[in-house]
Formats: sequence, C-alpha cells, structure tokens
Amino acid sequence: MKVQANSIEEYLAAIPEERKPHMEQLHRTILDNLPEGFKPALSYGMIGYVVPHSLYPDGYHCDPKLPLPFMSIASQKNFIALYHMGIYSDPELLEWFKAEYPKYVKTKLDMGKSCIRFKKPETIPYELIAQLSSKMTPQHWIDRYESVVKS
Repeated sequence: MKVQANSIEEYLAAIPEERKPHMEQLHRTILDNLPEGFKPALSYGMIGYVVPHSLYPDGYHCDPKLPLPFMSIASQKNFIALYHMGIYSDPELLEWFKAEYPKYVKTKLDMGKSCIRFKKPETIPYELIAQLSSKMTPQHWIDRYESVVKS
C-alpha cells in the first residue's frame, strides 16, 4: 500500500482511519525521543527521520541530493512498519532490541534486516520504541554509515 503524500501531515491524513492513532503515536514517540539533530521528513514515500545536509553534507550515497536516512515508519498493506538502520548496522543494538522485545510484547518478533513489522497495531511497544529511538546520535549513525559505505 503506497500512500501518496507531499508532507508528513498528508501522509497521516491519507492512511486508513483505524491506523491513524497508532501511526500518530508512533511518530510522536520517535520525535520525542530521537537525539537532537535528526529531522522528520517524507523519505522514500514514508515518514522518515533523517540526518539533514546541514549535519552531513554528503547526503545519501544512492542519491546525494537526499539527506541521510536513519529511521522510517510506514503504513503497509498488512502491517505498520518501523525501519531502523541502526539495528541493521549495529549487531549490539540488534541484540539489545531482540532481548528487550519479549519484555513488552507477548507475540513473536516479526523482523527483517531493518524492518520491524506490527501486524496488530495495538501491540506496538511504544516505550521500547522510545528507548530504541534514543540509542543512536546523528554522529554515531554517520560514523557507522561511513564505516560501511566508504570501506
């Protein structure tokens, strides 16, 4: 399910009514807990949280005109998705998240490389997402990103 939007507000307005409260709370949770420097933006058709060009002028290596993506949330056809590039790139952060998840949610973790899928939005562990959001600063993310891209 691709949401056609030109802003975060339009994105949130365009998703199905039953998902709006969950997506809005997820967005607020991330905004309230991301370290200073990350900026919300529509990124790759999703609500994204990026390192702006003012902090990382090189931008995203796939398209340097775009800011460096870090996190995103999306209303997909069958689930709400949270994408976190830090989990994908940092094995310690991934292990921390996998260990913490069962303390907040009784169902099995449904996860790809950087994608966490919530098929039942009422099970989104906002407190855990708040902690995850706060774990990596923009500079930490830039350092990890460059260690992979520039190697």
